[in-house]
Amino acid sequence: MAELHSTASVDAPERALLVAVQKPRESVWEVRDALDELAQLSESAGVIALERQIFRQRAPNPAYFIGAGQAETLAERARALGPVTVIFDEDLSPVQGRNLEQLIAARVVDRTQVILDIFAQRAHTSEGRLQIELAQLEYLRPRLRRLWTHLERQKGGIGLKGPGEQQLELDRRRLDLRIDRIRGELERVRARRGERRRGRARHGWALVALVGYTNAGKSTLLNRLADARVYADDRLFATLDPTTRRIALPNRQPALLTDTVGFIRKLPHDLVDAFRATLEEVTQADLLVHVIDAAHPRVDAQIAAVRAVLNELGAGSKPMVHALNKCDLPAAAANALRLAAALPRSVAISATTGDGLDAFRAEVADALQDRRVPVTLRLPLGDGRRLAEIRRAGRVDALRYTEDGIHVEARVPPALAAALAEFTASER
Repeated sequence: MAELHSTASVDAPERALLVAVQKPRESVWEVRDALDELAQLSESAGVIALERQIFRQRAPNPAYFIGAGQAETLAERARALGPVTVIFDEDLSPVQGRNLEQLIAARVVDRTQVILDIFAQRAHTSEGRLQIELAQLEYLRPRLRRLWTHLERQKGGIGLKGPGEQQLELDRRRLDLRIDRIRGELERVRARRGERRRGRARHGWALVALVGYTNAGKSTLLNRLADARVYADDRLFATLDPTTRRIALPNRQPALLTDTVGFIRKLPHDLVDAFRATLEEVTQADLLVHVIDAAHPRVDAQIAAVRAVLNELGAGSKPMVHALNKCDLPAAAANALRLAAALPRSVAISATTGDGLDAFRAEVADALQDRRVPVTLRLPLGDGRRLAEIRRAGRVDALRYTEDGIHVEARVPPALAAALAEFTASER
């Protein structure tokens, strides 16, 4: 039996019927929350959700994902609504998608397709567009046959291939060639990013990466801290292309703050793989700032989803500061107190109003202290170049000029400490 939710009809270019499956040991509230998110995703893609259906199913049906009887019920409801797109909050196999479309006589898409559509609309840089195209092609390849069902009856006999089979083979070859070209271009992007990272390391700049669930406020925080002026809006995946800006910390330590693509529950693996060049900024960062929407009713599930993606990227054990955002909203009060007690290095902030950002900057600076080691140096008199480098990359705690040189006590990155080893006071 399906649980049905209806909303008033809305004139829109595309209308949708949303479908979710309640699995064993999963509460109906969890499923409804998932459908709320799917409705937000659909709206971000330009589709209006008219109705929602929840089916209870122990295990996916190989033919329809839902049971055959449930699929008939779904088809009847879709026909009653008129022209609609049926959107599943699950990933459908090529066979399941084809069977459902034939039965319902309507377009059937899954959660991954919706997310890919949103990413395709929001990517503006050439790198972003390449990453999205790669994810789309990887998703499309096993589904080519579904696009050529109108030729299925034209197959040849024994030893022959009909037009449909020939077209499928040609399409696969073209698609594979394009995938190879995109991967090659993204490898070059990865190499350029590596060069930039090495340049930052030579200058002693710390890299701080903002991570978090989509719409948690990462772009707003970047704008507030660095006047980045990147686009920020109250919708899922408002920005995709990463932005990096220099920020000032209380101890004058130079740091770069980079925004990353928002994570989400069931983030498609094709997207994670396609965006690996961009997400390398997360794996290479010295510190992660997990921006958390403390006002969200499902904040714990969002935190778990972010941790799952970080673990998949191999960045789950990196040092982290937790920014409990949106604390200017009444709904965040109870969550912020509970999360602050449970999560280390937590700071309650509002990226919108600026509340708590001084404490946040201090926490980030403290978390980056491990990147610096104390040194006691004696530089030659007049060696202003090295002294300027120490000031730029580290922090000078004491400075004294004598006849035998410039005596410096400072904290600097390990790489710079190694480069200045010949000037350590203990060796002179």
